[in-house]
Amino acid sequence: MQNWQYTLYIPNDPRAVGICRRALRDILTSHHLPALVDPAQLLASELLGNAIQHTDGPAALKLSQSGYSVRLGAWDTDPTPPTPPMHRPVVSDDTGRGLHLVHAYADDWGWFRISGRQGDRAGKFVWCELGTEPD
Repeated sequence: MQNWQYTLYIPNDPRAVGICRRALRDILTSHHLPALVDPAQLLASELLGNAIQHTDGPAALKLSQSGYSVRLGAWDTDPTPPTPPMHRPVVSDDTGRGLHLVHAYADDWGWFRISGRQGDRAGKFVWCELGTEPD
């Protein structure tokens, strides 16, 4: 099994989320992981949507496989922690469902703050993992 990693840097533009979904489909399909396309696209849409909605800066989608796990995440320029899913969102809510979906569909998720040292831009990285089946 080969480990791999991709990073897609995007502007603060809602159209970039759809572009990332299409790139994500291509990446997962080319790595023979078509069963992960739908859940990964849903999770990436939520993470990137939050990054674009709650910041003014650029964002990035990071995707990697290590062993039998695919990790995807969104980096943004706001170091503020994400609000964990404490309660069920109201069905009529237009916002606030993103981390509920991540919590429900991902095998694991979390976040960490990025300090901006060593040439990285400051902000945070919210990630989630999806398991893959062994060949």
